Amino acid sequence: MTDLGTLFADLARGRFPAPDGTTTVWPLAGEREAGVLALTARSFVFADADEGWVRERLARTGSDPLAASLHPSFLAALLERTGRRMDTVDLLTVAPALPGPPPLELRESAPHGHPRVARALRRRTEVRVWETAEGDVVLLGRGPGGRWETAIETAGAGVRGRGRALALAARHLVPGAAVWAQQAPGNARSVRAFQAAGYRAVGAEALLWPAPE
Repeated sequence: MTDLGTLFADLARGRFPAPDGTTTVWPLAGEREAGVLALTARSFVFADADEGWVRERLARTGSDPLAASLHPSFLAALLERTGRRMDTVDLLTVAPALPGPPPLELRESAPHGHPRVARALRRRTEVRVWETAEGDVVLLGRGPGGRWETAIETAGAGVRGRGRALALAARHLVPGAAVWAQQAPGNARSVRAFQAAGYRAVGAEALLWPAPE
């Protein structure tokens, strides 16, 4: 049976599972690896919840079965069942790594108290941070399945193309074969910036986090 790491490696190479309308349920592999991934006519639920319960709740949504895994009623029930929290359903994108240095002057710094960095430290491992002289931030860290993920933060509004440049820089900085990024679908500016930097849409994802103590 394919594991989460193999699934993401295949998706990064453009190898998608058969769009047969099924949902695969996997047990939780790690505290930071709970979530729901929806691809074209294919879903994956990786959480600390019994498979029989998951399938029963999916059937109870009353929605199109292809959309059931991200139906609000299912996600709400899954959060209650697992005692976890989530932010939103994100667009999940990926881009292959690029050779050479990034076309942007960056300096690597130790992880610090920037809100974007603090958030990454709670949710990713092996976090690395780069900054521009203007205060823009690019970070990389390991997410579910060991995939390398990036997040960016521009220091100020109004600099045309800055988000694209930061997203492109992550493709040069990532130590792996590919870099992943999530964008809230409503954040059209972020979606456009990552697409302009060569990231392609893979699916939609809701990640579930342990509730803070």
